[in-house]
Amino acid sequence: MSDTRTLGIGSYILFTVAGTTYALRSGEVRHMEMIEDITRVPNAPSFVDGVVFSRGQVVPVVNLRARFGFERAAHDLRSRLIVVQSAARLVGLIVDSAREFINIPPDAVQPPHEALAGMSGRYVEGIASIGGRLILVIDLSRILDFAETLSVDLPS
Repeated sequence: MSDTRTLGIGSYILFTVAGTTYALRSGEVRHMEMIEDITRVPNAPSFVDGVVFSRGQVVPVVNLRARFGFERAAHDLRSRLIVVQSAARLVGLIVDSAREFINIPPDAVQPPHEALAGMSGRYVEGIASIGGRLILVIDLSRILDFAETLSVDLPS
């Protein structure tokens, strides 16, 4: 039996955050767009910039720089909003740039090293070496799991 979520199967969209290249399964991506006006919302987790109106729907926006623990940066012409779907919810991911689709062969992906098991590493599903560059394959469900962060961010 084959699991379609097995690492390396299928195509990925590549994006950058803080100078690092990441891969996200293209099947999880609904669309990409320029970053327009983001409406801030009260009491949101620190990595949620607010909401946007995208293709007729209100979509929460996660800043991946903040989610990964990097310093925030101003948006520019290369910045993108990647709208993804996990289960029944749509979420926008703010990235520094995104413009490349790639097929990653299964043998190019290795499990992450134990040293990556900390806060930022928990989002990494595997590491691919393609054409001399390292690409971190991310686990979308872990990025969108706000439960552990909400318990830290919100006062009890």
